[in-house]
Amino acid sequence: MTNRPTGTAGAPEPSSARTPLRPSAHGSDRASARARARAFARIPHGPWIPRIVRRPGRSALLTCAVWTVWALTRLAMLWLVLHDTLGVGAVGREVHGVYRHWYEQLKLGSYPLDDVTWQYPPGAGAVLLFPALLPWLTYFQAFVALALLSDAVITLALTVAGRGPGSSATGVWLWVCGLPLLLHTPLVRYDVQATALAVLALLTVRRRPLTGGVLAGLGAMVKVWPALTLLGTPRGRTTRAAWISAVVGALALLGVLALHFSRPLDFLRQQGGRGVQIESLGGTALSLARLAGWSGRVEYRYGAFEFTGPHVPEVSLAALSLTASAFCWLLLWRVRAVRWTTATPFDAALTAVLLFTVTSRVISPQYLIWLLGLAAVCLTSRVTTQRPVALLLLPATVLSAVGYPVLYLDVMAVTPLGCGVMALRNGLLLAAALLACRRLWTGTRGGAPGST
Repeated sequence: MTNRPTGTAGAPEPSSARTPLRPSAHGSDRASARARARAFARIPHGPWIPRIVRRPGRSALLTCAVWTVWALTRLAMLWLVLHDTLGVGAVGREVHGVYRHWYEQLKLGSYPLDDVTWQYPPGAGAVLLFPALLPWLTYFQAFVALALLSDAVITLALTVAGRGPGSSATGVWLWVCGLPLLLHTPLVRYDVQATALAVLALLTVRRRPLTGGVLAGLGAMVKVWPALTLLGTPRGRTTRAAWISAVVGALALLGVLALHFSRPLDFLRQQGGRGVQIESLGGTALSLARLAGWSGRVEYRYGAFEFTGPHVPEVSLAALSLTASAFCWLLLWRVRAVRWTTATPFDAALTAVLLFTVTSRVISPQYLIWLLGLAAVCLTSRVTTQRPVALLLLPATVLSAVGYPVLYLDVMAVTPLGCGVMALRNGLLLAAALLACRRLWTGTRGGAPGST
């Protein structure tokens, strides 16, 4: 007889007997999922992979976020321009009155004659004529539109500069979110246009020194300070090419303007008589003296509110001496620097403009536009030494807007509140300048070398 296993014929075997021979469906699914994951991880992520599984989508999202915030904040700034009643009000009268008056004179072929308020290089005249390119708008509307266009150019340049190895998107965010802290002032001054030339010069000078130099030269003809963007260029061919092209570009623009307009250098005659403006560092010292009983007073001179009275000339001379000292320090830094990183030209430009700002006899709120633009360029590099300096500029920017236009009547009247706001703002700028000097000096004298 054939031996038969115990149990009913056809009955399933005990689970303990079949488990080692046939894995369960659940265990098989888990094994197969792990195998598929390992296989997918070995697939190279080439351009043929669908965008949903590729990392570059983050860049597109970042760009979309930047421009969304830019649009919302600029709409808010435009609203303030249209409702120009905040604080002292009439912030846009500079364009309505002064710029439009100069524009009419320039159209006649001459720079402003015997006008003590005209203190700008010849290239400024070209910027003031640009609204004529939009004849279907009023002068004021065209000026604001071109300021927004310049702002957009800076934003685009910083967005592109923030991509790639060693770069950071922090710079574009500083600009996009920092500029509105000045409220609507940037849209009714031509400093955004000058800042655009400086930012483009800095971002292009390393790879294209001729182009960067020309942009810096054109910027210097518009507002002088963009020439400082070339201070930190690496020694050798880059510096020679950039500096020579800057001189050529500036002289070429001057030649063109001199052919079409008379008296392009008249602005030089209006600089020597300037006094100490109430918002400057020296003005803060005089404001504190006024609260302590000093007999000086505030007067409208040379297109700004300045102090007049005893010891004002000495304070003005001290400011000029500090500016000369800052220039000497910058030359010493350049001679003693032994190492350049990719961020050194950015860091040097911000430091130089900060030094010339705090030692100036005039610190108007629009000067913060320059500093924000240069700080944003610094933050596009991960090896910048100026990150804490850029952070200090943000509260200084807020206080600048509080001083003008919000509490400008207090600043003019030298009340304790107005004096306190300006003292705190200028203290932050002074601290930022000293910190920038220290970090630039140590960053180019020690540590591991960076790439040039």
